[in-house]
Amino acid sequence: MEELMEILEELRPDVDFAAEKSLVTGGILDSFDIISLVGNLNDAFDITIRPANLVPENFNSAEAMLALIEKLQEEE
Repeated sequence: MEELMEILEELRPDVDFAAEKSLVTGGILDSFDIISLVGNLNDAFDITIRPANLVPENFNSAEAMLALIEKLQEEE
């Protein structure tokens, strides 16, 4: 979780990712943020986030992103 939080805080230092639960549906992260985030997560965690994974539920909170990362790491 620590590495994920560092990536998120580097992307958007103005957001409290530990507390926020509606990053996408609340309009906090836009499509450009998601594109940057996907690239960073793919590189940092050695995963491949596919288009089918690009749903708001997977990016609405740091916990949801961590769950997606762990799921994809198990599949790789």
